[in-house]
Amino acid sequence: MTELKKENNNARPACGRAFLSRDGKPLYCCLFSGGLVLPDLAAHLIFWPLMVIGIVLDLWTKKAIFNWLLQKPANNIPIIDGFLQMVTAENTGAAFGMAAGQRYLLAVVSGFALVAILGIFLFGGIKQKLIHVALGFFAAGVCGNLWDRIFNDGRVRDFIDVYYHQYHWPAFNIADTMLCIAVGLLIISSLRPSKHSL
Repeated sequence: MTELKKENNNARPACGRAFLSRDGKPLYCCLFSGGLVLPDLAAHLIFWPLMVIGIVLDLWTKKAIFNWLLQKPANNIPIIDGFLQMVTAENTGAAFGMAAGQRYLLAVVSGFALVAILGIFLFGGIKQKLIHVALGFFAAGVCGNLWDRIFNDGRVRDFIDVYYHQYHWPAFNIADTMLCIAVGLLIISSLRPSKHSL
C-alpha cells in the first residue's frame, strides 16, 4: 500500500494541464496543480517595463497624432504615397469592426483578457524570455485599447492606414501593432526547440 502511494506521488506531473506545450514542457501550468512557480526578477524586468512603456507610447501617439491631424483640412497626412498615411479613425468594435457598438461587452472581454495575461505571467511558471516579452506586449495592447473603450466613449482611436489604390486595410494603432507582435512571438516560441531558454 505504501509503495503504491509512493508511485502515484512520483507519477504526478509537476505542472497541470499545459498550453502551447512542446516536447512535454509546458509554457504555463494550471494554478491548482500544486507546482506554483513565481516569475524571477529577470521576468519582471522584461514584462512590467514593456507593459508600461507600451501603454504610454500607445496613448501618447493617439493623443498627439489626433491633435495634429484634426488641425489639417483633410484630416490625413501621406507618409508613403500610395501605401501608408496617417488618418483619424475611431472604431467602436473589435478587430475588423466586429461587435461594433458593443462597448461594455468589449470592455469586459478586454478586462478578462488582461486578468488572464497577468495570471499567466505571475502564476504560469513560464521560463522563456520570449514569452515574457510577448505577454508584456499583450498586456500593453489590451490596456491601450481598453483605455479608449472606457474613457473615449467606447471609440478606439486608430490612425495608421495601409492601402493600395482603393483597397484599405482597416486602420490600426500602436496597441493593435503590439498585439500582433505578441501573437507572432508566441508562434515563434512554439516553433523553437524546447532546449532554448529565449
